[in-house]
Amino acid sequence: MSQSPSSAPMAADPNRLLPADPGTRSIARELLSLVEDLPIISPHGHVEAAMILNDTPFSDPATLLVSPDHYVTRLIHANGTPLERLRMGGTTAVEPRESWREFAKAWPLFDGTASGYWIRDEFANVFKLDLGALDRDQSDATADALYDQLQARLQEPGFRPRQLFKDFNLEVMATTDDPLDDLGAHAALAADPTFGGRVLPTFRPDAYIKFHGAGWAEKVQRLIAEAGEGGGGYAGYIRALENRRQYFVEHGAVSADHGSRTAMTLKIDASTAEALFEKALRGEATAADADVFEAHMMYEMARMSVADGLVMTLHPGVFRNHHQATFNRFGADTGHDIPFAVTYTEALRPLLADFGTEPGFHFIPFTIDETVFSREIAPLAGFYPAVFIGAPWWFLDAPDAMMRFRGAVTETAGFSRSSGFIDDTRAFCSIPARHNTSRRVEASFLARLVAEHRVSEERARSIIVDIVDAAPRRAFKL
Repeated sequence: MSQSPSSAPMAADPNRLLPADPGTRSIARELLSLVEDLPIISPHGHVEAAMILNDTPFSDPATLLVSPDHYVTRLIHANGTPLERLRMGGTTAVEPRESWREFAKAWPLFDGTASGYWIRDEFANVFKLDLGALDRDQSDATADALYDQLQARLQEPGFRPRQLFKDFNLEVMATTDDPLDDLGAHAALAADPTFGGRVLPTFRPDAYIKFHGAGWAEKVQRLIAEAGEGGGGYAGYIRALENRRQYFVEHGAVSADHGSRTAMTLKIDASTAEALFEKALRGEATAADADVFEAHMMYEMARMSVADGLVMTLHPGVFRNHHQATFNRFGADTGHDIPFAVTYTEALRPLLADFGTEPGFHFIPFTIDETVFSREIAPLAGFYPAVFIGAPWWFLDAPDAMMRFRGAVTETAGFSRSSGFIDDTRAFCSIPARHNTSRRVEASFLARLVAEHRVSEERARSIIVDIVDAAPRRAFKL
């Protein structure tokens, strides 16, 4: 069996992810050259603003690259490594070096995965390190040598968040924020003359909408007390949400994000909504009640977006915290959120019936179910002016899935109705790798159309710039 090539050449190869056919590849490389160095627009993600504001140094390789990344930890766990060995859930029982050794032992598991591709890209193009030794040998000695190289690199002034923000060519980065966050970090960054980027908050009200979330009643009562203008009950709740949305707008927010269980939307009268709300406060709401109220609140969120201009993004179809014992011990976002099938056409009809043609309303549905891209989401975006197609997300933000997405939606909705790429990441150092991946996939897709004489080279050059740069600005009102 031949020895695999070094990771550095693979991750730095100018032809990576481009078509194998030489003629098509040549077209793709020319198209990629137009966009590869354009600024990164990241309108949805989970990096914290305080990290950028405080220029917080990265403590160690394991805490930076392993424990916060559920793409990484879930696969290692699936192959028998306990999560506590990966420093999950805030545990400090395992030293970072020990956690890094577990990652190194598991490195072959990532062959062919999007995570493996991104990690190689990060090492080669962000950290300027070679994973070739790890490809050949996953021993503790190899892991320790790589750990020490990374640790030394993290101590360099050039590897602080603000310098990396600049080096990544990040123009806009949106965070995801609780409605009662004071957004002080965002305000400080906006007022800082030494910081040249834009870090925008995103209104994320899930914890105040889902009845069965931990501490829902207490959170809602606090929301009403702080922003309900003295009103109580359901009316005070709605007013508080409206007021906090306006606060976010005043602090630069352009969107409100919703991680709903399904895509269902419902328009119910205020008295029915109030009865459900009061039932939940008493702790008597059923799972069916929770679904109805959440669907109603998705309609209400759309109504509010029409009024205040925030782009509405919807991320349904994930069974959160599928393994209760893991959630109890390690908390949320620890790798056991599992997709399930969701339909959109009928579910979104109440929302789109009233707001789908409303001037200025932008609505971006995402999915983890590839079957609905061509069957439901692209046709919806091909009619309703408000609807933009959310990029491949989470389990689908991988090269092959991105290519399938582009093929699935373009024949129905063209190129203009998509949101642009969304990295949706907590792993700050993966941002340039993810965006570069998307740009290479788009270049490859367009190159095939040019080679097949379905799109002219001139139009392809214009389209790829629009996809990468104009689309996210257009969809997210940037």
